[in-house]
Amino acid sequence: MSGKIVQNVFVAKTYQKNRKFETQYRRDCCAPCMRNLLPFQGGKLAWTGISSMQMRNPFKYQSGFINRGSVYCNASSTTAVPALDKVDFLKLQNGSDIRGVAVAGAEGEPISLTEPVTEAIAAAFAAWLLDKKKAAASQHLCISVGHDSRISAQMLQDAVSRGIAGADLDVVQYGLASTPAMFNSTLTENDAVLCPVDGAIMITASHLPYNRNGFKFFTNAGGLGKADIKDILERAAHIYSNFTNEGLLNSRKKASTSVKKVDYMTVYASDLVKAVRKAAGNIEKPLEGFHIVVDAGNGAGGFFAAKVLEPLGAITSGSQFLEPDGLFPNHIPNPEDKVAMKAIIQAVLDNKADLGIIFDTDVDRSAAVDSTGREFNRNRLIALTSAIVLEEGTTIVTDSVTSDGLTTFIEKKLGGKHHRFKRGYKNVIDEAIRLNSIGEESHLAIETSGHGALKENHWLDDGAYLMVKLLNKLASARAAGVGGGSKVLTDLVEGLQEPGFALELRLKIDQNHPDLKGGYFRDYGEAVLKHLENRIDSDPKLQKAPVNYEGVRVSGFGGWFLLRLSLHDPVLPLNIEAPSHEEAVKLGLAVSAALNEFQALDTSALDKFIQAL
Repeated sequence: MSGKIVQNVFVAKTYQKNRKFETQYRRDCCAPCMRNLLPFQGGKLAWTGISSMQMRNPFKYQSGFINRGSVYCNASSTTAVPALDKVDFLKLQNGSDIRGVAVAGAEGEPISLTEPVTEAIAAAFAAWLLDKKKAAASQHLCISVGHDSRISAQMLQDAVSRGIAGADLDVVQYGLASTPAMFNSTLTENDAVLCPVDGAIMITASHLPYNRNGFKFFTNAGGLGKADIKDILERAAHIYSNFTNEGLLNSRKKASTSVKKVDYMTVYASDLVKAVRKAAGNIEKPLEGFHIVVDAGNGAGGFFAAKVLEPLGAITSGSQFLEPDGLFPNHIPNPEDKVAMKAIIQAVLDNKADLGIIFDTDVDRSAAVDSTGREFNRNRLIALTSAIVLEEGTTIVTDSVTSDGLTTFIEKKLGGKHHRFKRGYKNVIDEAIRLNSIGEESHLAIETSGHGALKENHWLDDGAYLMVKLLNKLASARAAGVGGGSKVLTDLVEGLQEPGFALELRLKIDQNHPDLKGGYFRDYGEAVLKHLENRIDSDPKLQKAPVNYEGVRVSGFGGWFLLRLSLHDPVLPLNIEAPSHEEAVKLGLAVSAALNEFQALDTSALDKFIQAL
């Protein structure tokens, strides 16, 4: 039996066996399995999957690491470690994040985020930060490290800490934390929690499966961009290639003595509480009497019920999946997921709650549900947030897949301007910042995925803060003597035109098809889009969007479609919205007719949709 299968079985069985009596242990470190069933050393699993699963010798764990069955002892030699697997670090880049496979268990997904790789990435961020901060020799920079509930979190946090400590920077571990909190730690001025830090690393892969993980990086200027991530990965590759036994052991020793641990999430939650109280005129419990349920999806957002809502006076009974669980046994922690949204809707209805709130794994995305079970998600969440924050004449920046009805709502009812930009939360945020820099006032940048960033909150995509804006509206309405619970919010989106039919299809590009002639999939995808654009120009029933920043967006038959190239994958996502299924099929037929000659493009999903009418 292969090592990967063995590891997966051990992890799953051990996890289930210990869930009943190891709740606090998992809450603290979200470990993949318990000490009494797998060999542990120093609180870490004694199994590794650098290339295939190997068993570490627990007696020699502190004196070396194992790769392909070999033990490297604590030697005085400074020669490079010879048996590290070759790694293409640039393949770990996912836009402005780093993501990879940290746990074995999925067929065809070898581990790419090993401990040495992680240590090299952390050391590279430390080097990058030193360059950016231009720190004086006497200045000692500090980096905070936090993680979501994934089962690989503790292992990666330790490796990150070693990488930072080995670069002679201070490390502060937050343990279970949210992505927004990690950014805030670079802004908070509080010596008691060693803030502000100079940089922050969040260990997360958002809503991806349990075996994945990754890193997000922050300074007080915000999240890092694509160019910064590429720079860090290039530095990491160099550091990795020059690893020595002595250097790795030295990093371990430094981390064991220099790492500090801080409860920063309590400080972050307290700031959210203060924001709601302020909006309600400094009332101590402005949400008293409101019944609000939270669904954290077993991610890092469980704190919101006990540390934010309850101090504000809200009743939170019926909240669910608040306990961190890195296997995500109840549903995908993703506000866009239909099963997840169904779960929070049911919780609201079963508990006769005023409002439901749902977060993704690392709490940078969120959505809500009113007392009748109506979702504030995607276009509706954007409309609601726009109504709350919009000032006359300002611009709302969204991603490319928002509806025409939302544009009408923002511009006709709210008196603002809708600036539809590219897909990707960092793209949307950066565009809002750019608009402000050239004198076009913008207060909100938000994606249909639930990433929402406000100018007043340092342009951080913070799912918890986005929900605080909704709570502020409830609290201020209560303070003004306006009742009705969540109807205050529902009334704000009155008049939003919503499509009768909407769908998204993903058309994959076969990278091995002869038509690509060994070329890059992006070039092929761009050729598809250009051909579609030319075909549309000759069809009088269809009209291209006059302003469009991504893909080909076309109106017709009372609706619209958008075909674009994925940011990272060999996929052309197709979004269609129309008054009815019949009109949507007409739009689909127009797309299909233009794509027939592209044999490397899998249009089976589109063909099936068209034929289903």
